[in-house]
Amino acid sequence: MSPERPIATAPRPAAPPLDVGRIRADFPILERRVHGKPLVYLDSAASAQKPRPVLDAMDRAYETSYANVHRGVHRLAEEATKAYEGARLRVARFLGAGDASEIVFVRGTTEGINLVARTYGARHLGPGDEVLLTGMEHHSNIVPWQFLCERKGGHLRVVPVLDDGTLDLEAYERLLGERTRIVAVSHVSNVLGTVNPIREIVAAAHRRGVPVLVDGAQAVPRMPVDVRALDCDFYVFSGHKAYGPTGIGALYGKASLLGAMPPWQGGGEMILSVTFEKSTFKPAPHRFEAGTPDIVGAIGLGAALDYLEGIGLEAIDAHERSLLARATEAIASIPRVRVLGTAPGKAGVLSFVVEGVHAHDVGTVLDLQGIAVRAGHHCAQPLMDRFGVPATARASFGLYNLPEEADALAEGLRKVIEVFGG
Repeated sequence: MSPERPIATAPRPAAPPLDVGRIRADFPILERRVHGKPLVYLDSAASAQKPRPVLDAMDRAYETSYANVHRGVHRLAEEATKAYEGARLRVARFLGAGDASEIVFVRGTTEGINLVARTYGARHLGPGDEVLLTGMEHHSNIVPWQFLCERKGGHLRVVPVLDDGTLDLEAYERLLGERTRIVAVSHVSNVLGTVNPIREIVAAAHRRGVPVLVDGAQAVPRMPVDVRALDCDFYVFSGHKAYGPTGIGALYGKASLLGAMPPWQGGGEMILSVTFEKSTFKPAPHRFEAGTPDIVGAIGLGAALDYLEGIGLEAIDAHERSLLARATEAIASIPRVRVLGTAPGKAGVLSFVVEGVHAHDVGTVLDLQGIAVRAGHHCAQPLMDRFGVPATARASFGLYNLPEEADALAEGLRKVIEVFGG
């Protein structure tokens, strides 16, 4: 299947009501017990569990039609290539891209951002120029731009985060200036759950001729994303947060931008011709995919996106928000517990601190109750500094979580208070 095939623009069908019982049956790991208690998995923002359709799709690829892609003329190579490029087409449709050639397979969000920084960024940033970020970015959307600025003599500018966890959009407008060369912003904060107004952020940047990269790692698993409606220039996400395998993700880039960007790695597959004097390169997306790709990972990612669409992103979003509301209300009466981020319309991410108890200790006590949460700075140390805490505990909800698991979190926190003195 050619990656240049046009993408249909028909609207997505309405999602059916979420049947969590049926969904949970698709996830074998949820049958586990931890410390003798049923597993309550509240760490999907770090990495989501994998449903049977994804596991089965990857098993079938390895068992029935595995071969290297693109250059083979034998039957297995043709089947593997069709499945691999079919996965690219599925990603394009899922994101609302105009063409599958606008989708580059990468190892994940981090690699996608590094690719843009090292290609587009390196060509457009000069001494004194600026990259505009926000105070809620993941390290993967900070460090690559720091590297770029160090190499090119540029500067990072940062949009402040307000007390409720929303961005200071007035400051954003002021910070957009003549030296701004790119804006890089998370769609959904992995710590606060804040859903940023990407369409408005993009529109403001475009009025000044500035492109925008969106980190969609936390958005893609839980809400509809349409890159053409957002009008963003780049969009990146990771498969493992979207119920797919690790080591695979995708970068969307507008065709006009990808077509003008140089390769960032050299090797097989991305070339048209090689001599010892000169090499020429394929057009996007293949010029950015040097070497043998993660073939089965891409197939698994395509299966994961099919799974999400089969359930319905609107239904997933509504389900997770209801769990968030239930958990937030349940812990509100627990003494010494403070929630970080109270933005309206939050996604299903709940970060909190317990006064006098380190986040790692909170996570350990919860683990003994069978409850898996994340504890630490969540690769967002500047945001921790903004709120004056070294770390938080974070519960993040997925499409397979039950209302009683939100209640279990509150009961677990009461146990934390009991253990550490309440």
